[in-house]
Amino acid sequence: MFESLMEKVQEAQSALAACPSDLSDAERVDLLRELEDLKCAASAAQAVTAVELEASQRAAQVEAGVRASRVGEGIAAQIGLARRESPHAGARLLGLGKVLTAEMPHTLRLMQDGRLSEWRATILARETACLSLEHRAEVDARLCATGDAATMSDQGLTRAARKLACELDPAAVADRARRAESERHVSLRPAPDTMCWIRVLLPVKQAVRVYAVLLTIAKTARAQGDPRSQGQLMADTLVERVTGESTEAAPKVELKLVMSDTSFFGTSQDAADVEGYGGVPAPWARAFVKDAATQTRLWVRRLYVLPSTGELIAMDSRARCAPAGLADFVATRDLGLCRTPWCGAPIRESDHVQAYEDGGPTTSYNLQGLCRRCNLVKQALGWRAAQIFSRWRHTVETITPTGHRYRSRAPAPPGHVEIYTYGERLGLELSA
Repeated sequence: MFESLMEKVQEAQSALAACPSDLSDAERVDLLRELEDLKCAASAAQAVTAVELEASQRAAQVEAGVRASRVGEGIAAQIGLARRESPHAGARLLGLGKVLTAEMPHTLRLMQDGRLSEWRATILARETACLSLEHRAEVDARLCATGDAATMSDQGLTRAARKLACELDPAAVADRARRAESERHVSLRPAPDTMCWIRVLLPVKQAVRVYAVLLTIAKTARAQGDPRSQGQLMADTLVERVTGESTEAAPKVELKLVMSDTSFFGTSQDAADVEGYGGVPAPWARAFVKDAATQTRLWVRRLYVLPSTGELIAMDSRARCAPAGLADFVATRDLGLCRTPWCGAPIRESDHVQAYEDGGPTTSYNLQGLCRRCNLVKQALGWRAAQIFSRWRHTVETITPTGHRYRSRAPAPPGHVEIYTYGERLGLELSA
């Protein structure tokens, strides 16, 4: 049965890859719709399969004697790896699958029929999370049994589900709102063109007030002849109010910029890397260094690279005003991002590939940078990791409880150019 199912999936993939280009526009529109229906049905199948996998893995962990508090560890990470997504995304799919299979059958049916996407099913699950099973089932029936949800926009579906939740159990919705206030926070995410998003989650009263103040200041400045746009003025005002300095003032925090020596001295255009952001163009990096040298204290730490492979093998230890030690080297080598494939979370811990208690040494070759979640997952039943020694950069192979293997290579440092034969490239892609 499984082999037959996999054959059908592979046949569908081959058919899609060979999609003819001589279609009429009407046929192209029909194909787009059919493919969207297929994506929705596939998402439903993934959700159901994830729930079944969790049940089986939990039973195996209980049978193996795993203590109750740790039963379930690592399952969401396996799902994320299988979908080429982060462990967080794997946990989200698993949670959605549980809700759909146990509490929202009409929503699941719409997905299986190809009429509701995974994201819109997630909206319904999110907006009804605070309701009792009975009330959640009623929202499911009223919006999905009739198929109304299939024709709504994301925003329309959100409002409809929220409205029903407020009518069915206003006290639960109010309690949820009060709890949400405790989850206020600030986060930083990279944006294109050497920009960043600073996201602030606030209670609605505070958020509206902050926005109104910034808007008023910007409009006043524009009325007085300030040439900056309204958006620029609001952003600059926010920076000035938070830091107490003008937007041109020099920062007084450490910011790690990694660049090749040739790019540093202006003899190449190799991209540089800003910790926490990613790649930046060489002219921007040189301008940044110049500004830092004239306005703040600038410390230079030398990194040593193996020319043949581009592997980062050592770090100068004579720099001042910077975190010292092996963990800093590992985080620099891995460019600040968790080494678990498709995770992308910031590095928080240096993990021994071969466990320390098993004799694994505390060396750069036996360490990888991981986020806290992925480091905990590695301790779950059936998970293993091994250092892969090859002529390529630092490589770690992770083996999951089901025997699937995933390889992670340290990113290439700025200035290093990869040169592979076709066969070598194919082998590296298949190992990922």
